[in-house]
Amino acid sequence: MPPLAPIGPTVSASADSQPVAKRFAPQGPLSGSIRVPGDKSISHRSIMLGALAVGETRVTGLLEGEDVLATAQAMRQMGATVERQPDGEWVIQGVGVGGLLQPEAPLDMGNSGTSTRLLMGLVASHAIEATFMGDASLSKRPMGRVIDPLSQVGAEFTASEGGRLPLTVRGICPAVPISYRLPVASAQVKSAVLLAGLNTAGTTTVIEPVPTRDHSERMLKGFGADLTVTERDGERIITLNGPAELKPQVIEVPGDPSSAAFFVVAALIVPGSDVLIANVGLNPTRAGLFEVLHKMGGRITFLNLREVGGEPVADMRVQHSQLHGIAVSPSVAPSMIDEFPVLFVAAALAEGTTTTSGLDELRVKESDRLTAMAEALTLAGARVEEQEDGLTIHGSGGAPLPGTAQGAAVTTHLDHRIAMAMAVAGLASADGVEVDDVRPIATSFPNFMPLLESLRA
Repeated sequence: MPPLAPIGPTVSASADSQPVAKRFAPQGPLSGSIRVPGDKSISHRSIMLGALAVGETRVTGLLEGEDVLATAQAMRQMGATVERQPDGEWVIQGVGVGGLLQPEAPLDMGNSGTSTRLLMGLVASHAIEATFMGDASLSKRPMGRVIDPLSQVGAEFTASEGGRLPLTVRGICPAVPISYRLPVASAQVKSAVLLAGLNTAGTTTVIEPVPTRDHSERMLKGFGADLTVTERDGERIITLNGPAELKPQVIEVPGDPSSAAFFVVAALIVPGSDVLIANVGLNPTRAGLFEVLHKMGGRITFLNLREVGGEPVADMRVQHSQLHGIAVSPSVAPSMIDEFPVLFVAAALAEGTTTTSGLDELRVKESDRLTAMAEALTLAGARVEEQEDGLTIHGSGGAPLPGTAQGAAVTTHLDHRIAMAMAVAGLASADGVEVDDVRPIATSFPNFMPLLESLRA
């Protein structure tokens, strides 16, 4: 294997107001070694918790996409010092739990739903008022599922129609500790309630009928919060005793499995490919896609298994494989909810039929990802049937998809994962796939295209 590809130039979603279309064409086998950017979920939480600790937190491997940078800017506006060093390390001087300051201007969340929902939780238990705004895509996403429990804490909200952005949160201190059962599986809602509990005297409890990604629990404990997780009758019960006193940390962010997913699927579906992806986080609440692809016949080997900062990590070798369709259990959805767009691409190249269900959550992401992917794959020549809560995809048996006709482009709806998933589809097509706008990719994976180029050799 050649040396790891370096981080390259980025594609900025805000550099130009006009869409940037790009055609992704077959380029032969993918070969080489890459390292994907840091985990987005861990990056967000590193900045937030570092800003609430007293002292200096240092973070390496932070994802420097627009979503995470929006979190960094918001924490600056509320009093923390968040600085990038010349060597790429980030240094955060925290204000302490309870020390957040009134922001003088609205908090611009860009496209980041994670930033918005988690920061709403932080503000809810501080005696400050903050207005949240976002781009056109984020402003369509409902925030009611976070507003409901945070209102029980005592915070007040003034939101746009349908509980959407822009909205204003008026926090309260002292806040009320609550016990909240999640009506739908959502790590963001869980995290918002727990973050509100940090500055709340008493015990805050979140009950999860279905486990979701547990980065918040791991990191809160790592920063010194009094948090426990127990299981009872198949449910996870998370309790946090506040107010908390967080201690600064030194954090190494592992590679984001959601980013690695695009290259894993690309290597599986492009004949002759053999790719090594270094330093990928394998948190079991995030690794559902790799389990599903293995069941479909994917050759994925985990090398150098280790633990970094409480998170399991490995290097992944992925080789071209003839995939076969399966019925994907709804039970794995929480552990791969962001990876379904690229799974749909893998299914389109598999042998036989793949069925998915229980995916209502995909309709309220950056776009309606069920409809968007059904339309995109159909435009590229795949056979797809859309149901209310999932897709049925009839695979090509490994034959290349026809691709999009000249003059026809996949509509991404400002959704970074739709853009990247269909870029991968283009690599396994006969004539390429045109994507209408690649700018949104910068929100989560700013060096996606340079890394893709590096595997063309």
